[in-house]
Amino acid sequence: MTVRPIVRYPDTILKTPCAPVELFDEALRQLADDLLDTMRAAPGVGITGPHIGALRRITVIELSPQDGVRIYVNPQILEASSTLQKHTEGSVSMPGVTEEVERPDRIRFRYQSLDGSEHVAQADGFLATCIQHEIDQLDGIFWLQRLSRLKRDRATKRWEKMRRDGQ
Repeated sequence: MTVRPIVRYPDTILKTPCAPVELFDEALRQLADDLLDTMRAAPGVGITGPHIGALRRITVIELSPQDGVRIYVNPQILEASSTLQKHTEGSVSMPGVTEEVERPDRIRFRYQSLDGSEHVAQADGFLATCIQHEIDQLDGIFWLQRLSRLKRDRATKRWEKMRRDGQ
């Protein structure tokens, strides 16, 4: 297990959609372990392959130690509720910058586990937000794109200032 360097915004890899994972092998399990270690070190609650430069369709989420680690390979949203919720979001690729994002409060999604077996699950609340956020990243949609232009510009300026100031 290894903590890997995190790709920082505005690197173009964060805008690149990932191809589906087709090989469920030891290298994929190692990538999942590295993602978990990197996410915990960041710290964060979710991370994807692109965050560490691996354009593989995998995400690791750990909302809390009590909730446990969730690993989703090739996740895809099947249904989303029409009711929305707001949560504060950010990214391990843009640490220190957050904004409120509105997303569906419930989803039904399909994914594969590390052994390639297929699953369908439902999520609501903060977990639903996290899954949608990470699937966006796997699709090449950085979370800032979910903000109004005004909020996106404000968040980008905060990030640029933090980088100039060496934070």
